[in-house]
Amino acid sequence: MLNPNRALPTDVVAHPGQNPQTRYNVYRNNVTVSLIDALAAIYPAVQRITGVEFFRAMARFHVRACPPSSPLLFDYGRDFPAFIESYLYAQNLPWLADTARIERAWLDAYHAADAPVLQAQDLVRVPEPALNGLRLHAHPATRLVQSPYPAVAIFAMNKQDGPVSTLTSSEAQNALVTRPDEDVIVSNLSAAAAAFLCALLDGLTLGDAAATAFDTAPDFDLSASLAAMITAGAFTTIQMES
Repeated sequence: MLNPNRALPTDVVAHPGQNPQTRYNVYRNNVTVSLIDALAAIYPAVQRITGVEFFRAMARFHVRACPPSSPLLFDYGRDFPAFIESYLYAQNLPWLADTARIERAWLDAYHAADAPVLQAQDLVRVPEPALNGLRLHAHPATRLVQSPYPAVAIFAMNKQDGPVSTLTSSEAQNALVTRPDEDVIVSNLSAAAAAFLCALLDGLTLGDAAATAFDTAPDFDLSASLAAMITAGAFTTIQMES
């Protein structure tokens, strides 16, 4: 239905004297516009970066290529970041797709289920010999977006209306997205901290995840990174090896 080049369905009719193709085109356009509006609501930072006209043109191509699979509009556009990555006219903005991934992660974190947040004292109660075999379970809102671009800073500068500051770094940034209470938090992680968290999210033990981080950066600060993740609400429960 969203493809304007497809023929009119045979079961579309109109009142005498009216053109069924015109009627169908109006309906198709209304659906397309509603999906473009949904993408603009989900990805406001991306729209602010590109400008409304560019965004809506790009979104229109996406709508035609990727029709919705769910009746929930907020669930639409999960493949939009990947579409941006391949969109010819966005190739001069290589960081735009990762900015969109952070924006999608922000929305998913906002809508994630509530759950208790792991507290630092929960780890204090664990016997020291058992720490290496500990597994930390992610909070339902926790998301990790790894990027070779300063996508966290770009997202933060464009999430809200107002003056945009000058980007002073081109270093890679990794977004930890959490929602410990009502507000979603986006934190920047180092490459080693991102490798550590990624390993934990994959189900590795604390000891194995730490080894992964130290392989990435020998000076990785395990205590500080773990404390920051706990403070951000990244985890909900712990599991000790039996």
